Amino acid sequence: MSNQASDQARVIPLRPRTTPAPAPARTVPPAPPAPREPLFRDLVGDVLRRERLAQERTLKDVADEARISMPYLSELERGRKEASSEVLAAAAHALGLGLGDLLSLAQSELTRHARSRTRARTTNSAPYNGLCLVA
Repeated sequence: MSNQASDQARVIPLRPRTTPAPAPARTVPPAPPAPREPLFRDLVGDVLRRERLAQERTLKDVADEARISMPYLSELERGRKEASSEVLAAAAHALGLGLGDLLSLAQSELTRHARSRTRARTTNSAPYNGLCLVA
């Protein structure tokens, strides 16, 4: 071994160095991603909020009548919490709806969203570069 100490530290790379590959040239811009399908809790929350606002009622008023906490009702409306069927029924009844009515309105929202996804998928297909003749 040498008596002379080196001033340089020895570096051992953990990953081999690679040079990034050049990005291929794109002639057609990529299609935008399809909108994500909504979660059930988002749909139910939207219905609860829309019904409450249509009745011009406050979160506190509806939460008190449903016997649930105001922060919890707020989280339900924002789609942050999954509610049990008992809590959904209580919130629906506080708004003058039955549980079936609430679920039916949520199903209508889902159907409307599915239709808009189908339209978006058919209109976002490859561009048509042909000739269109109108008589």
